[in-house]
Amino acid sequence: MEGAERKLEIGTYRDLVVWQYAIELAVACCAATKSLPREEVYGLTSQIRRAAASVPANIAEGYGRDGRASFIQFLRIAQGSLKELETHVILAGRLDYLSIPTSEPLLGKADETGRMLRSMIRSLQRKDER
Repeated sequence: MEGAERKLEIGTYRDLVVWQYAIELAVACCAATKSLPREEVYGLTSQIRRAAASVPANIAEGYGRDGRASFIQFLRIAQGSLKELETHVILAGRLDYLSIPTSEPLLGKADETGRMLRSMIRSLQRKDER
């Protein structure tokens, strides 16, 4: 294929860069919440972990559904979970449960994941318009 650009083959949702990035974010959130106070195990710790896990889970679920419109809907749900996650991380920071050096990278990863989700949604919507 000299001179031609190779297309990335997507065989499964695990091949999606946005899913991979969302998994990295979820792992980082789980690690960060280990330092939260014990009394928050059923509060912010649980909320952060659930919201973080929901992002890649919704990407995967949407990918497995029939049709582009359904996939777009699940990507939007993932965006909502991402905003929920950001809110919980900000709150944990304001309560001094997470330090700035811990929360800022999480928020940066969340922002980048959000950009990827928006880009993927726009791309899928353009394909529907054709």
